[in-house]
Amino acid sequence: MAKPARYRELAAALRAGVLSGEYGAGGRLPSEEALAAANGVSRGTVRQALALLRTEGVVTSRRGTRRVVLEQPRLQSFTELLSFTRWARSIGEEPGGSVDALEWRGADATEAAQLRLAEGDRVLAVRRCRTLGGRPVMVERTVYTEPVGALVAEMPTDAVSVTELLESHGLVLADADHTVDLTLADADDVALLGCEPGGPLLRERRRTTDPTGLPVEWSEDRYLPDTVAFTVHNSLAATSLARLREAVGPKVTEGPAAPAS
Repeated sequence: MAKPARYRELAAALRAGVLSGEYGAGGRLPSEEALAAANGVSRGTVRQALALLRTEGVVTSRRGTRRVVLEQPRLQSFTELLSFTRWARSIGEEPGGSVDALEWRGADATEAAQLRLAEGDRVLAVRRCRTLGGRPVMVERTVYTEPVGALVAEMPTDAVSVTELLESHGLVLADADHTVDLTLADADDVALLGCEPGGPLLRERRRTTDPTGLPVEWSEDRYLPDTVAFTVHNSLAATSLARLREAVGPKVTEGPAAPAS
């Protein structure tokens, strides 16, 4: 595997420092000269790294001033398939979760289409509240096919990661399609997240499949504003980012992955 470009390595190190609070919201990064000397790189490499961070919204700058750190939500990248738990741990956060509701029922039309089932087929619907550092940040509504649901139904209600549980049974979540948009908080969101009724939430809808392409889960995750942001990296070698205006019913865009359970 090719080694990442040096400016990307530097950007990753600076991004980690920003997210850990090393510079503080509104603080200033060291000068280009100081960053170059501290990291053993050229000022051109520093400028490339800072340009990348600026496009991500991590820092901003005005002519004649050093880069200013913006108030940052936690970033989730679509470049790899990470569970919520593993993503949280990767940025130094402590993930948590608890089941609020769990029921076996028939799949509705949308769930049947996403999971390649017949409408009314038996599925397991689970609603969980996810936390970072003990703070509620997301309500996860996931529907599992019956064989997978049988495994999930046996997990402790305070289990941190469904993904790790499934992997322990030999089931790997390999690919995911995503749609990210805004929605309004309902009564369950209000009760679990403490947000305002009808307030805006960042919504990620996701269908995850196993290595054979068989659907495993259909999930809708609702995040409090300012708790998480999603990043997408594009290149000429990758498929283009799909943007669509939704008409009727949920649609899923083809693309790389983001956190699952």
